[in-house]
Amino acid sequence: MLPQYFEFQNAVKICSGLLALDRLSYELRSLGAKAPLVLSDATLRKLGLLDRVLSAMSDIPPTCVYTEIPADSGTEIVDHIARLYRENECDSIVAAGGGSVLDTAKGVALLIAHDASHIKSLMGCDTLDRGRRVPYIAIPTTAGTGSEVTAVAVVSDSVHQVKLEYISTHLMPDVAILDPRMTQSLPPRITASTGMDALCHAVEAFSSTQKNPLSDAYAIAAIRLIMENLEQATRHPNDKQARLAMANASLLAGSAFSNSMVGGVHAIGHAAGGLCHVAHGDAMAILLPYVMRYNEDCLREIYGELLLYLGGAELYAATPKERRPREAIHVIRRLAKRLNRYCGLPLRLQDTGRVQAEDLPLIAQAAVNDGAMIANIKPISQKDALKILMHAY
Repeated sequence: MLPQYFEFQNAVKICSGLLALDRLSYELRSLGAKAPLVLSDATLRKLGLLDRVLSAMSDIPPTCVYTEIPADSGTEIVDHIARLYRENECDSIVAAGGGSVLDTAKGVALLIAHDASHIKSLMGCDTLDRGRRVPYIAIPTTAGTGSEVTAVAVVSDSVHQVKLEYISTHLMPDVAILDPRMTQSLPPRITASTGMDALCHAVEAFSSTQKNPLSDAYAIAAIRLIMENLEQATRHPNDKQARLAMANASLLAGSAFSNSMVGGVHAIGHAAGGLCHVAHGDAMAILLPYVMRYNEDCLREIYGELLLYLGGAELYAATPKERRPREAIHVIRRLAKRLNRYCGLPLRLQDTGRVQAEDLPLIAQAAVNDGAMIANIKPISQKDALKILMHAY
């Protein structure tokens, strides 16, 4: 059903292809950048991927390079990098990395744009104007978060052990560069985890309370690419076509959920990440079928339709209508089990080695206060969240 009103925005220029990184200098010049700050992490520096980025911007060398961004970046890191930006008189940002690096870059751009010193002071949902323009180019090195096209940034608050969410269309980068050379070195285990994160983005975008025809189109395209390419990219890391397909799937899913929101999977997953430091993709892979099962009675028609994109036309046609919603959940479970056999993707929270049974009530309590819960089709109380966690444990 067409919603009575919706909004959709994706103003990011997308450069996607086997040699897309070679466009970096041109895109910087187009944005008027002369003194870029380059952000990445220590792993990418060791793998040589940062050198590849720096080589691609030889015409416009960086004024400052910072590579100490951790896997779960926090508010202190964002504040520190913003100070480096000012001290080195930078005028733009190039970020190469996974979701933590790209979200950190968004936070830095937000601080510079609003001449603020502490990222905590700017937290909120669409509470800020654009502020000063800070050109920003995102180069994802994982295929999962979709941060290169989302209006969302998630930054950890280590003091309170929560993940802070920033939501604004002004957070979107100017350019996203998708080059399979930047994800080829991703280990199978992380390839699977981030790929399931992208699948969760697409499924929740397609079934949230704010879904709309445009977000649906992006989500469907993402699901098809993931189901066709995730296992191939996991088992054959050097397959550039599978890597490029997954990069595009991640971007499509990111744009979908950025315009329709996610739901209970992310709310509970954010809480598990904030309290127990469960990797985000692992949390999504584990929780997705359990939250779908909880939502099933309210989403039978939508989950039934999802089976077509998750399982293909033959399975959809062979499955009676009343069984399609449950079969859609089973398809996702079977995918996760195959990935578990290939690379050890965890299937239960206890498999991560980070969650104890006594942590579950605290995770449930934090989950119900997460902003992602607003768009879940079915209300999830603290008691409901605890039941879901117990099933997933």
